[in-house]
Amino acid sequence: MKLARIGAPGGEVPVVLENGKYYSLESITKDINAEFWETDGFARTVEAVANGSLPEFAVQDRRIGSPIARPSSVFCIGMNYAAHAAESGSTPPTVPILFHKASNTVVGPDDAVAIPRGSVKTDWEVELGVVISSRASYLSSPEEAREHIGGFVTVNDLSEREFQLEISGGQWSKGKSCAGFCPTGPFLVTPDEVDYGNLRLKSWVNGEPRQDSTTADLIFDVDTIIFNLSQYLVLEPGDLICTGTPQGVALSGRFPYLTAGDIVEVEVEGLGRQRQHFTQA
Repeated sequence: MKLARIGAPGGEVPVVLENGKYYSLESITKDINAEFWETDGFARTVEAVANGSLPEFAVQDRRIGSPIARPSSVFCIGMNYAAHAAESGSTPPTVPILFHKASNTVVGPDDAVAIPRGSVKTDWEVELGVVISSRASYLSSPEEAREHIGGFVTVNDLSEREFQLEISGGQWSKGKSCAGFCPTGPFLVTPDEVDYGNLRLKSWVNGEPRQDSTTADLIFDVDTIIFNLSQYLVLEPGDLICTGTPQGVALSGRFPYLTAGDIVEVEVEGLGRQRQHFTQA
């Protein structure tokens, strides 16, 4: 099942895509947020789709928002592909590397993104995003993590590398939390439709290929990430986890960083494609 949110920023309508048609979920939920997951919103959506009680929703010419409302937290895993660690000048980690993005960085998949003032190293990063459906704390095994996955999303974990690495003070979040730096969507796809251990991830800049890999190359897979994080923090319904990016980013030195006018596209197999036009802040 594919969930989405359609409309202007702050006025998105939750919808479900079924057999090529969109249906409004306004009778079931106000939004795709923590309350949706906490009140069995997904089960109620499945039931409503099955009995045909949802009205169709016209999406033509309307903005596509992030398929999740602003989460309480955005957790990110760094250096989670060995080739990306190498191009970044690092050895592969032996434990998941955690950093945070501000939750207000989550925007729609096709929203324009402003290159931050003073930035000379704005970079792209296609990633598999995981949306948490129920509270997870001190899980007993990676297998148990699967019970807490609400769905999967395409994410562009945008980064300003100078802010992140050179003037960061030792933490990465300064270079990860600029406005609009977490385009998400277009769809949230439920786990029953996703082989999340083997999804292809790709990115392009101005139509030229940049990244091309699969989640089979993750150092720490999705289940392991959720299990590991649960030992140190509490994952809440609606939280977003970004699982890492493969090689092929500007940080490698092989490609120029982004400038105003550039177009970035990212795609995760089965989860949809994004397109961002970059402007100058």
